Amino acid sequence: MQRPNRSLLPLCLGGILILTACEKTADTDVDRALQSVNAIDDNNLSDIMLTVADPDEAVAYFRRAATENPERIDLQRGLATSLVRAKRPTEAVAVWTKVTALPEVTNEDSIGLADALIRAGDWPRAEATLNAIPPTYETYKRYRLEAMIADGNKNWAKADSFYETAVGLTTTPSGVLNNWGYSKLTRGDYPGAERLFVEAITYDDNLFTAKNNLVLARGAQRNYQMPIVKMTQIERAQLLHTLALTAIKQGDVTIGKGLLQEAVETHPQHFEDAARALAALDSTVVN
Repeated sequence: MQRPNRSLLPLCLGGILILTACEKTADTDVDRALQSVNAIDDNNLSDIMLTVADPDEAVAYFRRAATENPERIDLQRGLATSLVRAKRPTEAVAVWTKVTALPEVTNEDSIGLADALIRAGDWPRAEATLNAIPPTYETYKRYRLEAMIADGNKNWAKADSFYETAVGLTTTPSGVLNNWGYSKLTRGDYPGAERLFVEAITYDDNLFTAKNNLVLARGAQRNYQMPIVKMTQIERAQLLHTLALTAIKQGDVTIGKGLLQEAVETHPQHFEDAARALAALDSTVVN
């Protein structure tokens, strides 16, 4: 019987050890690669959930993910943001409060908390939260919120300054211009409000709120001509309805009735609100 060559044993054992080490290294590399892929997938999914996904579905996703990975602040942020999108600001405040207590908190997290507090109606705490942020931290979102709080305090000069700064810090200022215009509208500065609403629409001609506010500002000046802005047939009917009610409230009943009739005729379907207002007006005149 041939004896095994003992000189080959160390070589074989060494080969086995090297092979095992190579396998472990390969396994580690594969695990790292998979983790990278999963991280990319998670980030993409999070982005989708924060933008185009159904808000309630996004809340469910981030709540589950945050529970499974409690150490990840980005998932807590996603949950808070999704709760705001889902119009659940009180719950969002609770999550943002938790986020702002973490070591990794940023100034942007505090702004998220202030935004949720305003939506939840807690203006004093929102103001205190913004005041705690260093004044050197200047962003569009910060100044937009500062402007809203100044508005609430009826500090018009400060509000105008904040609105103007916010407009200069974004390439899409239609929303803040609309808010600024509404602030002017509530103060009785109707020409100023009209200018801001027109400017808002030039940045976003699909912003119906600005169109409706523009009609209110013009109507408050007894200018009952429809503005020359892009609008659908349905939007035109709705704006005519708004203008009609504005005229009637100011005592220009005949003009208001004519605008209501035009609204009913303009709408491609039955315009119930305008028809009801017209019927009520006719009933009042008859009685």
